[in-house]
Amino acid sequence: MLLQSHYHKKLVLDTSVILYDALAVKTFHKTDIYIPLPVIQEIDTFKKDMGEKGRNARQFSRFIDTLRNKGQLTKGVFLENCKSYVHINMLSDYENYLPSLLDNKKVDNQILGMVLFLQQHFPKASVELISKDINLRIKSDVFGIKSKNYDPDRISSIEKMYSGIRNISVTEKQLEEFFKSGFLKLKTEKFLANQYFVLSNKKQVGLGRYNRKKNQIVPLLSNKTPIWRVHPRNHEQNFALDALLNTDLLFVSLLGKAGTGKTLLALAAGLRKTIDEALYKRLLVCRPVFPMGKDIGYLPGDIEQKLNPWMQPIFDSLEYIMGMGKKSPHITRDLIDQGLLNIEPLAYIRGRSIPQQYIIVDEAQNLTPHEIKTIVTRAGTGTKVVLTGDCYQIDNPYIDASNNGLTYSIERFKGQDIFAHVTLTKGERSELAELATNLL
Repeated sequence: MLLQSHYHKKLVLDTSVILYDALAVKTFHKTDIYIPLPVIQEIDTFKKDMGEKGRNARQFSRFIDTLRNKGQLTKGVFLENCKSYVHINMLSDYENYLPSLLDNKKVDNQILGMVLFLQQHFPKASVELISKDINLRIKSDVFGIKSKNYDPDRISSIEKMYSGIRNISVTEKQLEEFFKSGFLKLKTEKFLANQYFVLSNKKQVGLGRYNRKKNQIVPLLSNKTPIWRVHPRNHEQNFALDALLNTDLLFVSLLGKAGTGKTLLALAAGLRKTIDEALYKRLLVCRPVFPMGKDIGYLPGDIEQKLNPWMQPIFDSLEYIMGMGKKSPHITRDLIDQGLLNIEPLAYIRGRSIPQQYIIVDEAQNLTPHEIKTIVTRAGTGTKVVLTGDCYQIDNPYIDASNNGLTYSIERFKGQDIFAHVTLTKGERSELAELATNLL
């Protein structure tokens, strides 16, 4: 088999990469990108899948079909935006390049055969396998093949991620000026838009938010009375409520471990803005459907009965907000019947346009970056989107703490004028819950 060569760097893409990102080939610059024919055949088996993998399989097939019209895929088709060539090749004698102990009928091993073939035919080139399959990367290492995980959206460390909060020491005079005039200018450095501050000295503490347009640290929105029976118990919750109640902030994310109050604060603020102030037509609460541990299978009943187990955490929070009495479930049902409150799974959000609503996406850490994009781009005029989640409680097997949609959104949106983020660290659910979170 004769292969065209354009660059010193050559990459072979595994099926898992394409199922994760249909347009992954566009992320590599000045590279010969080889996609073995067995990968195309494997992609074809996913095209009828109704989930994220199926969507990516179909999008990839359409993309390759457009390339087919631009040139001969076996010789490589040039991508203008990344200056790379995409090759699709079959290797009829791949078994000649595979070690005898590997089963040449398996697609993963056929992909390894393609990499070994490239290594032999281009000995001076840099040949590498890109795969999200851990076991395939392990096998690659055993046979002397360079391999790398495909993870363009991963942040270096979850601990180093933008927290949205800074602690700054100020003088007594500066703090007095802040309380008296309602603003404080610090000329020492530049800050990110809507970054929150704990301004402190030995005697007092002040809380503020950086307003980039005014180039000032301004006080938080005043919340002297509880919001639907919910009141902030620490600095972080004060910051969170400020972001949730500020109508200028159209996109807010709350990250924190279990019991820090993320969902409760978001629901209370949403009810205040929707029911009390009528600034939004509806409070829409969504969450992805992912079981913790082994799934219990199909559930009986109509659509509402099927969804109740998945949405029960939302109803629990609403019951607390409404009061623990017998009337609380009826109040929630009345709000739903009036169209002021809607609780639904995220599966129904694709393709919609949602104007003038307060949207809360709970458990957002279980979503991929593409799914987050799909949700946020549904927001119409006057809509506010709130993401809540805990990056250490991920049930989606295809993402982790560093590359999920929630952390991806935080890193991409930080510094934007319409975005605010708060990381909550102090548990307020109960002494037992806080201790369990820290010890277990």
